[in-house]
Amino acid sequence: MNNDLILTLIFAAVAAFVLYKLRSVLGRREGHEQRPPDVFAEAERKAANDGVAKDGAAKDSVAGDTALPAPGPHADAGAEAAGVDPDSPAAEGVAAIRAADRYFDPGAFVDGARAAFDMIVEAFAKGDRDALEPLLAPDVFASFDAAIAERERAGETLETTIVALNSAELTGAEMQGRTARVTVTFVSEQSNVVKDADGNPVDGDPATIEKITDIWTFARDTRSRDPNWHLVETDGG
Repeated sequence: MNNDLILTLIFAAVAAFVLYKLRSVLGRREGHEQRPPDVFAEAERKAANDGVAKDGAAKDSVAGDTALPAPGPHADAGAEAAGVDPDSPAAEGVAAIRAADRYFDPGAFVDGARAAFDMIVEAFAKGDRDALEPLLAPDVFASFDAAIAERERAGETLETTIVALNSAELTGAEMQGRTARVTVTFVSEQSNVVKDADGNPVDGDPATIEKITDIWTFARDTRSRDPNWHLVETDGG
């Protein structure tokens, strides 16, 4: 009996040691480590849910309708089927992206891009690197980070207010290898004011509203399991 008790204690100690080592290697998940929401995936899910609701309503309105549902979303990979003007410069690229990723929905993508625009502009003004990094490609993040650091060294702050996002239009699309690239042109009305350490304006006027055109390109590896799009290029109109 004593030997059995000794063996039991030894096994318990070994198990406790193994659990301790696993915990030290894997770490602990804290609240601030929560992954930020993917605005593009959220927009796509909303579009898919809206489509299901509309399909269900249409079926309910036709008595005795025995037609089978379509074999998956966006079975036709053409741009026209996605609601994109076939004569637009982006049509060929949209069709190519849809051929590589049948779940790509241009309308939902633009909705996600609008949300990303708001988040990125706000995070840049606040100097919130944690919010920016998941949304930007590494080289774009490096540029944003450098601008924020320069502002911090000068003791300045940036206050940006998006008064209105007048339009967000898909103006370009292409496949580069297995990477999809989509360009969106944003037209917004903004107020931008730079203040010094004492809160005095050194550039801009809060009463002045500017009309600004931004041309942003987002990219995603269509073969990756990661659904996230990242901002890979920015240009002013």
